[in-house]
Amino acid sequence: MKLVFIHGSGARGDVWMLQKRHFTDADTPDLPGHPNGEICTSIEAYSDWLHGYFQKKEYTDVVLAGHSLGGGIALMHALRYPKDLKGIILIGSGARLRVRPLILKAVEGKLGDTPGWITELIEPLYGTVEEKTRRAIMPGLAEVGPAAQLNDFRCCDKFDIMDRVNEVKLPVLCIVGDQDNMTPPKYAQYLAGKMPDCRVSIIESGTHIAFLEKPAEVNRAIESFIKQIAT
Repeated sequence: MKLVFIHGSGARGDVWMLQKRHFTDADTPDLPGHPNGEICTSIEAYSDWLHGYFQKKEYTDVVLAGHSLGGGIALMHALRYPKDLKGIILIGSGARLRVRPLILKAVEGKLGDTPGWITELIEPLYGTVEEKTRRAIMPGLAEVGPAAQLNDFRCCDKFDIMDRVNEVKLPVLCIVGDQDNMTPPKYAQYLAGKMPDCRVSIIESGTHIAFLEKPAEVNRAIESFIKQIAT
């Protein structure tokens, strides 16, 4: 099996640094346009790109983990290319990922203003992350920029497969922080009620970025899931 982590909106693969440290053979690619290459304008297109990436890398039996937007990509991939996968892990994600209009408007207002975008909009979102980790990932977020962030939020806002999640037959793990107010635990519980093989791991005192705030707990949940589906 190959463990692959897909980042969320406007991010890069280095946001998984605390997972990569634990799962040393895992792959944490940058999505296209983050910052290199041509960005994808839908979650379906990101899934298509990922399918080609797996073929190029000759990956089989992939355990695909995704945060927020990345979780949407993982769900879409399970519908479009299930033969690529052994299982999926959704972290702070759901079957529908609507974005508040005020958030879209705030990012639109920062187009072309990368310093302001980082200091006023992005850094506060990571305020619960250990300072050393936060300093390490901020340059990558700045390099990706607000245009990619806005594009990805729009992709999320259009994403809705609530009426199709029962078609996902793969093993699924949903990890969610109990303080996540963007994709709250009820999103994971909805998936668990609709999918034939879905388990939920709730991270105490975790928010939407629980994988950065509580890496030990998140990594343990991932490790346990991988062991279960490997048997």
